[in-house]
Amino acid sequence: MYLYDELMARAEAGNPVRVALVGAGKFGSMFLSQVPTTPGLEVSVIADQRVDAARAACAEVGWDDARIAGTRFTDDAAAAIASDDVDVVVEATGHPPAGIKHARVAVRHGKHIVMVNVEADVLAGPLLAREAASAGLVYSMAYGDQPALTAEMVDWARSCGFEIVAAGKGTKYLPAYHASTPDTVWEHYGLTADDAAKAGMNAKMFNSFLDGTKSALEMAAIANACNLAPPSDGLNFPPCGMDDLAEVLRPESAGGVLESKGQVEVVSSLHRDGEPVAKDLRWGVYVVFEAPNEYAAQCFRQYGMNTDATGRYSAMYKPFHLIGLELNISILSAGLLGKPTGATKDFRGDVIAIAKRDLKAGEVLDGEGGATVWGKLLPAETSLALGGLPIGLAQGVTLKNPVKPGMPVTWADVEFDATNEAVIVRREMETLLTG
Repeated sequence: MYLYDELMARAEAGNPVRVALVGAGKFGSMFLSQVPTTPGLEVSVIADQRVDAARAACAEVGWDDARIAGTRFTDDAAAAIASDDVDVVVEATGHPPAGIKHARVAVRHGKHIVMVNVEADVLAGPLLAREAASAGLVYSMAYGDQPALTAEMVDWARSCGFEIVAAGKGTKYLPAYHASTPDTVWEHYGLTADDAAKAGMNAKMFNSFLDGTKSALEMAAIANACNLAPPSDGLNFPPCGMDDLAEVLRPESAGGVLESKGQVEVVSSLHRDGEPVAKDLRWGVYVVFEAPNEYAAQCFRQYGMNTDATGRYSAMYKPFHLIGLELNISILSAGLLGKPTGATKDFRGDVIAIAKRDLKAGEVLDGEGGATVWGKLLPAETSLALGGLPIGLAQGVTLKNPVKPGMPVTWADVEFDATNEAVIVRREMETLLTG
């Protein structure tokens, strides 16, 4: 509640919170745009494989020449993380193996971690969080991204004494999007490939949002941070607007679409016929909760809450999120208060690779947002029973067996390097958390 006061005290003392940013893409650039107007916060070093592009990004978001000249730029992320003038590491590469490596380097060097890289968090976050905690460090979700914002709302509701019925976010979804590829993605956004290229838009990244993979990853992150359940056979993406959250996202036994209370789900901004949903939540997050008694239900009605027909279920939502523009909250919470803005605790949800088309033996998978597979959310125990290949490890691996469209790709279907650090950490996490 007093984060800004703490920040001003550090600014006045000349003792800023010092940051290493690893990955200066869109998310990282949005964060960088806020740095000049945040006293008490300093970016000591920026690590990116494209050093010149990172420096150009700083100029593009409004950094003056003096600030750019006073900041170190490097392509050596490990060295940047190990620097003495770094308190908090922001991992924003979006590359799962890199995220795992950088988090472990941060722990070895006593640095707090803000994990923007949800792909790495879902792949092995429960283990990374435990390693950080055992070293007395913060491992945090990234405020501004939808998982951290949802986790905050879950924490609010539980702290008020409400039971969580559902939590999640909105997106644009139709079943056909699961087959989308980087070559077809722009038609779904109403853009041409030339328009997208001129705007610097990454086809695989945008396709990951469209084909359902990013939604699956974010819901797995929320499930793992908030002890909530994934649907038994993947997200259902029910069409639903802001005013109807409490009516739609309640258990089937009460007239809704959920298998049970305490579930993550994503609502679609489109009806299945492609028509827009009224007052959609495409850019926002929500939590649905239940009144614990009749008095509380009466209060819902008295204070104009959006309830279901029974008056017992209600919802809170945030219609927008500002992504990297809000990241300071996580950095300052870790650096000033020693607290995360949402943190992975358990292994409840997993995201596995599903074939987009007939895949043949010898083909190389192209990972998240690509043309070969999309990511499906499953309960962790279901994923492990299937031997499902995590979507975070489905990049650059060769198929040993053919896989039909809509079927999971398993560990047994691919050739993988058992000595790869990401594979080792993932297997270690599975053993530690599931036995």
